[in-house]
Amino acid sequence: MTITSRVLQKTAPDAPFQIAEIERRDPREDDIVIDIKAAGICHSDIHTIRNEWGEAHFPLTVGHEIAGVVEAVGNKVTKFKVGDRVGVGCMVNSCGECEQCLNDQEQDCLEGNVGTYNAEDVDGTITQGGYAQKVVVNERFVCTIPDSLSFDEAAPLLCAGITTYSPLARWNVQKGQKVAVVGLGGLGHMGVQIAAAKGADVTVISRSKRKEKEALELGAQRVLASGEEEDFFKNHRGEFDLILSTISATYSLNDYLKLLKPHGIMSVVGLPPEQLKVGMGNLIIGGKVLTGNNIGGIKETQEMLDFCGEHGLGAVIEKISVHEVDEAYDRVVAGDVKFRVVIDTSTFED
Repeated sequence: MTITSRVLQKTAPDAPFQIAEIERRDPREDDIVIDIKAAGICHSDIHTIRNEWGEAHFPLTVGHEIAGVVEAVGNKVTKFKVGDRVGVGCMVNSCGECEQCLNDQEQDCLEGNVGTYNAEDVDGTITQGGYAQKVVVNERFVCTIPDSLSFDEAAPLLCAGITTYSPLARWNVQKGQKVAVVGLGGLGHMGVQIAAAKGADVTVISRSKRKEKEALELGAQRVLASGEEEDFFKNHRGEFDLILSTISATYSLNDYLKLLKPHGIMSVVGLPPEQLKVGMGNLIIGGKVLTGNNIGGIKETQEMLDFCGEHGLGAVIEKISVHEVDEAYDRVVAGDVKFRVVIDTSTFED
């Protein structure tokens, strides 16, 4: 069975997006074909296709926040049927046999997982992402989207949602704990919602109070402006049980570690462009933990989707057509989006 799909692709880092038609790989017995309804734009897409993380494989279609409907299934597929509402995130395969895969941590596959785009697929071709009408994915890497979530608000959960849910679950955030979310962008706005739904007392830390209204609407108890308050780090020393840092710019880890209570945890999910220095004394004194987190496994991603469906949590999005993606990229880089951009894939037909 040949699967053709219109896609948005670039032929070079500086080239504009253009609509093209590609052939997806032939579906295997355990694959499903997904009719994509919505595709989120992640900053990782921009870094990749602009060659900011190394040389990409062109022509390339990116996108790893995919929501849609099952169109066809292989004869050995057991988890899904035609018509199911499904999502695909940052991975489309892994070895399935190593210690990490067997422990439901496919993102840490010891053989290296297969990324949704710009990676070598099972047939030796380069994976093409979700800015498209259709995609073919192994059923093990597909999740069910709850009926209570629209495709538009669910798509970003497949990256931004799991990226923030995973550390909050890993460190067992509970009711009454004081959690600080640093940065209120595509990641941070999901971290606020999830931590609040877990019963935490959530504070947003940002450079200014420009997004205070939105932060409070998302469930934060307060907003602190690190760039506006004199002696900020001294004034709030030792306040938080957990800090979730979504900052992708350069900042002082040592300053933020001082905001933790003894035995507090700082989990970093934002990736700054430069190496950050850590004074060991800031960890040793107070027995603090500094850790990172990279998405989550498929089992945990489904857990996150179910949690968001149960609590009515979705991404706050702006919906655009396939013809507006170049402009949207510039806005994302400029921080001019509240809070995630989602491509309406029906506009391929416009």
